[in-house]
Amino acid sequence: MTNVPKDNLFVLIKSLTKSEKRQFRLYVGRMDSNEDSKFLSLFQVLDKMNRYDEKVILEKGIVTKQQLSNLKAHLYKQILISLRMNPMHKNIRIQIREQLDFATILYQKGLYKQSLKVLEKAKLLALKNEEKYSAYDIVELEKVIESQYITRSLSNRAETLIAEAEQLRIQNNLSTRLSNLSLQLYERLIKAGYAKSDDEFREITKFFYEKLPKVELDSLGFREKLWYYKAHVWYSFLIQDFLSTYRNAAKWVEMFEENPSMIEIHPVFYLKGNNYLMESLSLLKYPSKFKEVLHQMTTQTQGANFPNNDNLSALCFLIKYSNRFNLHFLEGTFEEAQILIPEIKKGIKEYQNQIDPHHVMLFYYKIACVYFGVDDYENCITYLDKIINNKRLKMREDLLCFSRVLNIFAHYEAGFDYHLESHLRETYKFLIKMNDLHEVQKAMIRFVRGLGDIFPHELKAAFEKLYEELKQYEDDPYERRSFLYLDILSWLESKIKNVPIAQIIREKAKSLNRKERPSITHYQGAQR
Repeated sequence: MTNVPKDNLFVLIKSLTKSEKRQFRLYVGRMDSNEDSKFLSLFQVLDKMNRYDEKVILEKGIVTKQQLSNLKAHLYKQILISLRMNPMHKNIRIQIREQLDFATILYQKGLYKQSLKVLEKAKLLALKNEEKYSAYDIVELEKVIESQYITRSLSNRAETLIAEAEQLRIQNNLSTRLSNLSLQLYERLIKAGYAKSDDEFREITKFFYEKLPKVELDSLGFREKLWYYKAHVWYSFLIQDFLSTYRNAAKWVEMFEENPSMIEIHPVFYLKGNNYLMESLSLLKYPSKFKEVLHQMTTQTQGANFPNNDNLSALCFLIKYSNRFNLHFLEGTFEEAQILIPEIKKGIKEYQNQIDPHHVMLFYYKIACVYFGVDDYENCITYLDKIINNKRLKMREDLLCFSRVLNIFAHYEAGFDYHLESHLRETYKFLIKMNDLHEVQKAMIRFVRGLGDIFPHELKAAFEKLYEELKQYEDDPYERRSFLYLDILSWLESKIKNVPIAQIIREKAKSLNRKERPSITHYQGAQR
């Protein structure tokens, strides 16, 4: 990750397509007086630069150092205005706001009836597309017009507007409470990971149900249900109830499948719902169903009706490749997964302004796991070091913890004994500091520390002993999280049987697909 600070204007210009740049030049040139404007000259200089350099700009003589800040702000605004006029960026929300702006202009000109007519159409559009915050603003302007001027509208107009405003206020308040709860749970998961004890489980559960509004689910609109399921997804993730995660994510996706028009309006929520659905299936170890959902989502996003913009392109890349990795992990196809690595590195570079650093670190961990699975321990260590040595980013503690633990095993496998002791000390210090030294980690580190005292002919027995010790924690509600990040049991089995770890995981995947899953298949209709 680069330490070079990014200039917002420069990043915006570099994000423009050729057609957007052409439209901006046409927009600026619509008046003769703008042909030689300073902000267009600044645009052209920045467009040709590969890296933002203020010294180069000043040497061009376009503007003085004192004026540069104001000129950049003006150029930034003009680019946004040009982009707003681009039909590619005309989504429902912008269309509604545009109609609200038109109605406001008509109102200010004293054309009250015309303004109310535009507002009524905009309100119907907003309600149809679940844009209830915009609908509330529209009703409030309607009330202003009706309260100040005699419009000779229907006699019960005041009562109708009051009822509409009250209903929208209640619905918006509910959505706000649910979205706030969802964000708070997500923040907790990013910072601390899954619940690690009964005390944390009780604390999270108490917080969730105290904040969760009491609702009649059947009476909720699309938007309110969406936030309701989203809050439940994050809660069930936190307490590691992955079957509940699956159920709520499945209902989330089902809403979009039953209302296809909402996919075009809220494509981000559609993608996120599928992502959480696949993540739950990965945690439940159900590769066949996982593959089905991934194929369905990919087909949908490649369809002609699916929106296309920079944000969605980055999000599709993130979700598609993260879950393709997860599928390879489920099926033990690490060799095939290596093909994805160059594509992911290219995508990280291409979408560096859209993908947050935390998700980049998650990609690095997955890449490290791929290399570990194909016995390329040096490359595994290289990518783990990118995570461990990143001091600038506040990452999820679980990710940092298991990056360090995997790093120890990679050093052992690579035969880097001279580094092992220092990594053990650092990992101990880290785990003790974060108060996260659970039984699985303790057992693994005890084992690695004692490897130097074990003779080669005793290794198999030592692996078997550790396997039996860890196996008892596989279904423990708080210890099992260790196996979600690092499949240590499969690694031990590979050592005991003297076969590649990928072969062990492939055999498990075949066995899992043959098993009956009544608790999940009961909900399979939710994705159709």
